[in-house]
Amino acid sequence: MTTHNANNERIKRQYFAYLKEAKRHSEPTVDAVAKALDRFENDTKHRDFKAFHFEQAIAFKRRLTEQKNQQTGEKLSKATLHSTLAAVKAFFHWLAGQPGYKSRLQYSDADYFNLSEKDVRVATARREQVGPTLEQARHVIAMMPGQSEIERRDRALIAFTLLTGARDSAIASMKLKHVNLIAGCVDQDAREVKTKFSKTFTTYFFPVGDDIRQIVADWVAFLREQMLWGNDDPLFPATRIGLGATRQFEALGLERAHWSSAARIRTIFRDAFTRAGLPYFNPHSFRNTLVRLGQAVCKTPEEFKAWSQNLGHDKVLTTFLSYGQVESPRQGQIIRGLGAQKVAVQPDVSELAKALMREMRAASA
Repeated sequence: MTTHNANNERIKRQYFAYLKEAKRHSEPTVDAVAKALDRFENDTKHRDFKAFHFEQAIAFKRRLTEQKNQQTGEKLSKATLHSTLAAVKAFFHWLAGQPGYKSRLQYSDADYFNLSEKDVRVATARREQVGPTLEQARHVIAMMPGQSEIERRDRALIAFTLLTGARDSAIASMKLKHVNLIAGCVDQDAREVKTKFSKTFTTYFFPVGDDIRQIVADWVAFLREQMLWGNDDPLFPATRIGLGATRQFEALGLERAHWSSAARIRTIFRDAFTRAGLPYFNPHSFRNTLVRLGQAVCKTPEEFKAWSQNLGHDKVLTTFLSYGQVESPRQGQIIRGLGAQKVAVQPDVSELAKALMREMRAASA
């Protein structure tokens, strides 16, 4: 059975270079495109792209809807179908303009990878972002043990996520020098910290409790004063694995090195929530928690703008549209409360709403 096509591999390599160098896409994005193209090639048994016919796209769509997720055993979600087909469509649109393919492909051929409008609406529908309540997050941290070096690291890791709202990839790459306990902030320097879109910004500690802040401060002090680590050492080091007393590999302490990825951080979160008897919430969900807190405590446009910038957002609209939706139970409380109020003839518009409208107009200009 054919497992690859040399011509296809060469042109795909050019496309991946185009995405990375010209379109400035990240490695994970390019990997996702490669996975989508691999699905298409497997479906066509690695037939040369020069022999593409629109019926291949139609057949691929049909068979893709019948495929099942290997982990859940359920059919692929509409979102997966949409992203996969969009990646393949973009590739063939690019391919139609390349030497050796211009005479064989038309730009319109790529349109056959489109999902129906109904399926696109389902795939792209904005759904409620779920995150733990502040009380749940604090409970998880309180339930975590803190005796060994590894236990102290894990507890400080979750406390730091709640205190700063930093993404797991950024946390995995942070160094001790990036934390300023005196100023109460974290310098997310994109030259060394893996921030989203390689953006550099300063995050000041969110007001989530002095006890949470103290856990992080104690952890930094432990690394500096007891471990004698310096500015360029990792804030949250990897686990050192070696032969234990039983002559088997086990965790022996802390390695003076960064984690290679954020996967271990997500495992720490999963274990902590399970131990606390709560459903699992990933590290990113803490950003939803912090946005809900901001909606409750911020009283002016300037305050919410500062809260938004603290999360690394250039625009307040990003915070509102990506994280700021009101949860359904709270939505019901608000609507019932409004119904109990007297409706004024000319209701006042809050300053926050006015500022939001100004930003929406500027964004659309």
